[in-house]
Amino acid sequence: MASATRPIVLITGVTGKVGGAVAKGLGDAYQIVGIDEHASHTAFPVIEADLTKDVAVAHALDAFRDAHGAHIASVIHLAAYFDFTGADNPLYQRLNVDGTRRLLEQLQRFQVEQFVYSGTMLVHAPVEPGEHIDENRRLDPQWAYPKSKAAAERVIETCHGGIPYLLFHLAGVYDDETLVPTMAHQVARIHERDLESHVYPGNLATGQSMVHLDDLAAAFRLAVDKRASLPPATTILIGEPDPPGYGELQDRLGELIHGEEWTTIRVPATLAAAGAWVQDKVMPHLPKSLGGGKPFIRPFMALEAGDHYALDITRARDLLGWAPKHRLLDTLPEIVARLKRDPKAWYEANELEPPPEVAGS
Repeated sequence: MASATRPIVLITGVTGKVGGAVAKGLGDAYQIVGIDEHASHTAFPVIEADLTKDVAVAHALDAFRDAHGAHIASVIHLAAYFDFTGADNPLYQRLNVDGTRRLLEQLQRFQVEQFVYSGTMLVHAPVEPGEHIDENRRLDPQWAYPKSKAAAERVIETCHGGIPYLLFHLAGVYDDETLVPTMAHQVARIHERDLESHVYPGNLATGQSMVHLDDLAAAFRLAVDKRASLPPATTILIGEPDPPGYGELQDRLGELIHGEEWTTIRVPATLAAAGAWVQDKVMPHLPKSLGGGKPFIRPFMALEAGDHYALDITRARDLLGWAPKHRLLDTLPEIVARLKRDPKAWYEANELEPPPEVAGS
């Protein structure tokens, strides 16, 4: 049964990088129990469950009750499917949307003080450079992943029962070595002096908010600590409020990686999207010696390259006392230093295919 002095926090998707950081940030004050598709070596128990199956979720919560009782201080729901193809994979519905419903339905048998959902800022409509998104900004997700996250939030609103809930709308996550896929590819293209790293299909002043993994974990910790004082249903944006524009980011990366000025040329988004479409159709059929392979840039990315996501974090400050302690531009030197020190390890950590000169090192 649960410890009398350490409230239980149940975390789905706990074996991922974000899950591990959130669990670590809570572990000194809370008893952590995880739910994940595959258990791994952790300092806390992990119950294996496939959230796409009703029976599996019911059995997992039965096992939790048998081992830990019916009271849960906070459920942090991180488990989700994500890819950057832009395609509407069936797992977006089966895991992100229906998995959230299954979890909430089973949690109605428990005394849950708080349900925290790991959402994305990308459910909001973008703004113009100089403007900031707040929690009242209209929802307008543009591709499959944020659409599924917005749909999952509608499930939470209708299926939470009496469980208080918090929707975190999170910026892209980075740490001292890894970046979100779009930015990791950007760093790799500059490192490899790829021609594509000199063009951009959008306003060079546009950017997207990021959040360091340590700051993200701190936000979750504050949410759990302050669960009794938070509104019973609220949304909070979490991210660095003023992201660097693409042009500034390119200039800084070129200087850090190559010690030289990096020239970026703006091209029309429609032209870039057409080029991405051609690459997507042609490159997979070419041998690797001629630069063949599945390209990362997809047409929808080119068309949305001008979207600007700067965040108003007033609510995070007011309700949680949270503000980021890290800044992406300040962390770039460490990220690039790790790339230079061990390029092969950096490519592997960012799940990128290294160029031949790196792969053979």
